[in-house]
Amino acid sequence: MMTNSLSPELFRVIDANLNRLKEGIRVVEDILRYKDNNKALASQLKTLRHKATIDEYEELLEYRDSINDVLKSSTKSEQTRTDLKAIIAANCKRAQESSRVLEELFKLSNIHYSENFKSIRYELYNIEKKVILQ
Repeated sequence: MMTNSLSPELFRVIDANLNRLKEGIRVVEDILRYKDNNKALASQLKTLRHKATIDEYEELLEYRDSINDVLKSSTKSEQTRTDLKAIIAANCKRAQESSRVLEELFKLSNIHYSENFKSIRYELYNIEKKVILQ
């Protein structure tokens, strides 16, 4: 359970990063599942995606304000990918970075959540290496 040490603005940060984490994982998962038929890695990513959750879902939704996100426009680097490996790498990094943000913020209110996101991040590092170097 989260405590009052997190402000509404931090709920927005948590919500955005939780979404970004799951979205990044899903992109890689779907490429490995449907293009490569890699059941083992796709299953591992699916498990991680389901592990990337918190109980306070409705509380996060209450503070979501995606309409007023000051950086919702894509940057040039986000609009261009050279190949599938670049898509996979970008989404691995997106998921790892989001996991780190969640790990750090939950140090303020819920160490169990913090440790969960840390373990997700390290598992993502290992998956990234397997996928990129295969």
